[in-house]
Order: sequence, then structure tokens, then C-alpha cells
Amino acid sequence: MRSYLIPYGDLVAWCLMPNHFHWLFFVKKVEIQRSTLREHVDHVEQLRRLKKYGANARTVERAHTRVAKGSDTIILNDAIGILQKAYARAINKEMGWTGSVFRRKFKAKDGWIDEFVTLRKPDGRLDSRFMPGTGYAYKCFCYIHDNPKEAGLVNTKEGWAYSSARDYAGLRKGTLCNLEMGRDLVSFL
Repeated sequence: MRSYLIPYGDLVAWCLMPNHFHWLFFVKKVEIQRSTLREHVDHVEQLRRLKKYGANARTVERAHTRVAKGSDTIILNDAIGILQKAYARAINKEMGWTGSVFRRKFKAKDGWIDEFVTLRKPDGRLDSRFMPGTGYAYKCFCYIHDNPKEAGLVNTKEGWAYSSARDYAGLRKGTLCNLEMGRDLVSFL
């Protein structure tokens, strides 16, 4: 997530479930330069290596000579696709699995209704869920963090290691989420 999402905006909340995931993500850009994304991915990989291997970490050296088909830019949706593939490969390797990790017809959707979630309706009107004062961001925030408990995977939302709930509870010093933005979004209570 750090490699492929963060260049596009701020992750406010997240939860990785066994066959799906949830994000509350504030989009700042929908398109960036491919070279910017590649440099960011390499930087994140270098930091991972330094954390794991210390002074013995090998430097990330990639020849960014690949030619992108059609464009020097990459949109957020394509970056999410790359992230999903990378995540599926890692999980399959770790678990000795093959094939799809995620549910069929995997798509961005609201937690309560089966439709694409966008700021604007097809007719151009602003979706009322995103209007100030609706509490929608807070509902999403809670839904994301409560998901493992509701699924019977843990007794408390903070008990699930694959969620930002532990960061907000102060049980881990996570740096993936913009915790300040998350606290601001839900501070209306």
C-alpha cells in the first residue's frame, strides 16, 4: 500500500481481510508520472531493505528503461491493479497457494450498498453521503476497523494485526496512515 497508494493521496484507514480489503483513502491526484511512481516504489523498497538488513542492505538498482504502453503517466486505478497483483503474488507465495486471492468481481464499493462510490452521481450532483456533517467518513472509518471483529476473526478490533485500528489505539507506531487526517475526519463527535 505504501508503494502504490501513497503517491496519489492519504490513506486514512485500512484493513486487510483474508479475501478482501478496505481503505478509506483521500485522493489528491488521480494521475502521476510513471517515473515518479517507480522512484517512489524503489525508495520504499530501499527503506524496507535497510530496516531488514541494516548496513548490509543492497541498494535498489533498477534500469528504468521499460517503455510504457501509450503513456508516460499512470492513473490511480492502474496503480491499484499493480498493488493487487503484487499482494496476491506475495500471499500465494507465503501460503503456497495459486490463483486469485480476492473475491470475484472485486471492485471499489460502499460497505452497505452494491454500487461504485464516487463523489458525484451520474447526473453530476454531489453524492449526499459526502456532504459535510453527514458522518459518512466516520461510518466508513468504523466499518473498516470493525470488520475483523464482525467476521469473528478477533474479539476486539485492535486485536487484528492487519488494520490501522492498532495505530489509532496507540498500540503500534504505524506510519502508513495519515493519523492526523483520520482524527480530524472523525472529530465531529
